[in-house]
Amino acid sequence: MDLDVFVTAHRTEWDRLEHLLRRGRRLTGAEADELVVLYQRTATHLSLVQSSSPDPLLTARLTQLVARARSTVTGTRKASWRDAAQFLTAGFPAAVYRSRHWWVPTAVLSIAVAALFGWWIGAHPEVQAAIAAPDDLRAMTEPGGEYETYYSSHPAASFAAQVWTNNARAAALCLILGAFLGLPVIWILFLNMLNLGVGIGLMSSAGRLDVFLGLVLPHGLLELTAVFVAAGTGLRLGWTVIDPGPLSRRTALAQQGRAALGMAIGLALVLFVSGLMEGFVTPSGLPTWARITIGITAELAFLAYVYILGGRAARTGDSGDVAEIERSAEVPTAA
Repeated sequence: MDLDVFVTAHRTEWDRLEHLLRRGRRLTGAEADELVVLYQRTATHLSLVQSSSPDPLLTARLTQLVARARSTVTGTRKASWRDAAQFLTAGFPAAVYRSRHWWVPTAVLSIAVAALFGWWIGAHPEVQAAIAAPDDLRAMTEPGGEYETYYSSHPAASFAAQVWTNNARAAALCLILGAFLGLPVIWILFLNMLNLGVGIGLMSSAGRLDVFLGLVLPHGLLELTAVFVAAGTGLRLGWTVIDPGPLSRRTALAQQGRAALGMAIGLALVLFVSGLMEGFVTPSGLPTWARITIGITAELAFLAYVYILGGRAARTGDSGDVAEIERSAEVPTAA
């Protein structure tokens, strides 16, 4: 393609498009129609230039024109309550469902690690002695001790807010740091499972494992599931860095990153519910069986939400990514 001839043939159209863009909302109906036509033509011109004669100055000018024209033609889209409903009923559960092959194994392996730590600590007094002095261990595990009073040591509302903030931060770190090949995610999971294993081991050695589980299960089922979902998604993001599949690494990371950002918002809501349960249900005067039943019900409701609503949305093509019109163009497009 002769670039000089091409520029001479189409410069008038580009100048006219730029003139219409400067006028903005003062366009007449006929001028608005003309702007759309010129936008389509200029997008085609941009594709031709980039594929045949990639002149940097001309490419820069046409790219700017196409971007401005696209913004003018499509307008600025504002989020609405319908978007929020779509996210909660389809986008978020679909993203969790599609990442189940990552977070379900993560959950199983993590729980196994916590149980192994618990057995090791509970079965070896020398390990318990390395954790704390005998008097301190008794203060933690005896009736009315630290493990029992932890959930009622602060006003329920402030405690729930504190728990929610801490857990949401941990989930967000798993999602964000996953891009570093998933290694920070593994460390965060290890620390969480170690803390859980210490509680299991110390309380089982004191013959009070039933009390510990009665305190942890009401809120812990939903809370840990949210953490496992975040960790599994972070690990998936880390694996995308290594193996982006058929897409380019940049495109694959962009898709997974946008979905992970949406999941961070959804998981914050899930952790808000578990925080309320930890602040109000766990320390309540309800019988242990009633508190555990509430926790199991909440967990089953979340799993049904993911596997029923999320599975249905995933099968229709929803990935939890933003709408196509809101994504940056991955390749030059022509109308």
